Amino acid sequence: MSTHTATPVLDVERLRAEFPVLGRETRPGVPLVYLDSAATSQKPRVVLEAMTAFYEQHNANIHRGIHRLAEEATQAHEAARARLAAFLGAADPAELVFTRNATESINLVASSWGRSQLKAGDLVVLTEMEHHANLVPWQMLAAERGIELAYIPVTDEGRLDPAGFHALLERRPRLVAFTAMSNMLGTITPAERMTAEAHAAGARVLIDAAQSVPHLPTDVRALGADFLVFSGHKMCGPTGIGVLQARRELLESMPPYQGGGDMIRRVTLRGFTPNDVPYKFEAGTPAIAEAVGLGAAVEFLGGLGMPAVHAHEAAITEYALERLSEVPGLKVYGPPAAERGGVASFSMAEAHPHDVAQILDSHGIAVRAGHHCAMPIHEKFGLPASTRASFYLYTTRQEIDRLIDGLYKVKHLFA
Repeated sequence: MSTHTATPVLDVERLRAEFPVLGRETRPGVPLVYLDSAATSQKPRVVLEAMTAFYEQHNANIHRGIHRLAEEATQAHEAARARLAAFLGAADPAELVFTRNATESINLVASSWGRSQLKAGDLVVLTEMEHHANLVPWQMLAAERGIELAYIPVTDEGRLDPAGFHALLERRPRLVAFTAMSNMLGTITPAERMTAEAHAAGARVLIDAAQSVPHLPTDVRALGADFLVFSGHKMCGPTGIGVLQARRELLESMPPYQGGGDMIRRVTLRGFTPNDVPYKFEAGTPAIAEAVGLGAAVEFLGGLGMPAVHAHEAAITEYALERLSEVPGLKVYGPPAAERGGVASFSMAEAHPHDVAQILDSHGIAVRAGHHCAMPIHEKFGLPASTRASFYLYTTRQEIDRLIDGLYKVKHLFA
């Protein structure tokens, strides 16, 4: 008898009722179609209510006061950290440092680990499909320290070139930093295998998981990366809160990133003693309500089950690519549906991406237009910009159909 358990199916219509903004109209009689979740996701009521309840009932600064509100606020903040650790499969909540976003998390690693460990001539390997957040901090450090940057090539199909990667590993890089999922191509990279191969070559590994943690089941111990970063606002949580997850011994060996309150144990006029991790990297009053909101978001996602979230998005993405392929003169960039997340960046022969997005917006359809903070990969494909539709757990087939109808309206206007 089979013991296989089927992946639960999301009740998307019921879920959509949990997101207040999805019920609005952009103008009378024109319901919103939100296809920009790769930029930021919408927020369910449980997240909004958790943040409101914190401000209404428990608002105080943390780790300092001994009065009831301060203790309640501290408990709520650290409970959110523990929920995130469980959601990621982390060994210890102390492995999670709260930051403002994935960008700040990468800057923290570059400034703290990078400045203390990298010297002139050391090699850092990135990819051609990285978000600017995983390019510019390393470019700044390269200019400061004389380290060398090299890039894993991207194929015409939107995949990372394994031969190019292995050739770079033969040069014994100190760090390999790559995205788990491209925010432009949608490509899901073989993160676990790449991490193992990089470690075998003696490199540390940083994974930009801003686009993968919200959409794919994530087990940081199975991935095995030294550093993993993501943002709360892309996974049903609030803006202004992100996470750096790293092995505790690495965090303990790294110098502080910023100085000030809460990151110290003792201060004299002659010096200071830093606090324990993760607080050593959390200078000043943190985004307390935002951490509470992110804790509520991962509880919400965990209740749905990330395999179910991924299964729904995979089906929606496959349907979207099928429908987009019907539109004459439209080209989608990136690999087949089975190898990508819920992102479809495309160009149309008739219209500039900004015109496409503006016309779609006039019909209530929200998409992204531009370079999506990924200018190098656009240049690779000879594009000044693209239009991007991105999907999440609340996206429906009917919304994809409205997107296609809108694209035919674009074609009609530019005919």
